[in-house]
Amino acid sequence: MDFPQPLSRGVLVARYKRFFADVTLDDGREITAHCPNPGAMLGLNTPGLPAYVSRSDNPKRKLAHTLELVEADGALVGINTLHPNRLVAEALAADAIPELTGYASHRREVKYGGNSRVDFLLTGDGRPACWLEVKNCHLRRTGTLAEFPDCVAARSLKHLKELTAMVEQGDRAVMLFVIQRTDCNAFSACADLDPAYAAGLTEAAARGVEVLCYDCDIGPTAVRIARKVPWIERLA
Repeated sequence: MDFPQPLSRGVLVARYKRFFADVTLDDGREITAHCPNPGAMLGLNTPGLPAYVSRSDNPKRKLAHTLELVEADGALVGINTLHPNRLVAEALAADAIPELTGYASHRREVKYGGNSRVDFLLTGDGRPACWLEVKNCHLRRTGTLAEFPDCVAARSLKHLKELTAMVEQGDRAVMLFVIQRTDCNAFSACADLDPAYAAGLTEAAARGVEVLCYDCDIGPTAVRIARKVPWIERLA
């Protein structure tokens, strides 16, 4: 996924009301950017962190800038939770995720379960449909371990149950974690922040839901899904 133009660098002043971020750009301008991330952003909302923003010329936007990346502990981290689905769509089209190749159709936002929409429905002749949910992961607290979620994620737990129901009706179901960090080589569910989700992921996998984790190559001009990393089950 290429950014329309290279991102502008600055310093994060404050992230507040979840969707706003004040940034001082390297050229001295002080801006307020849209922060497209409803999560806690643990370790990524500290004033003084290097920050990268995009700019839109759409006159209908209230805020021209969007906070895209921050730099934490020397690593670039994508905080825009709208990007993982775009990254996956691009990767599917390029057959860049080996476990998900061979499907003729990649439909997005298809209704399923209890009033939900799956991120992708993959279909092809002679094979079961594949229901694919995508989650953005940007939390790292120790070592090189990426974790999800960074706060209680009841809606995400609901998605695991709906994926399990698809497996039980004879289809394929996949939970894909997109790690928008450049400093992680493994993934685990965050059992201390949301024990119900961690247990739910283990249960879903035991009942046939496939768990995939991929990291990203990240820079100020583009983000790409890159390498598969292992899922480490950890309930405590």
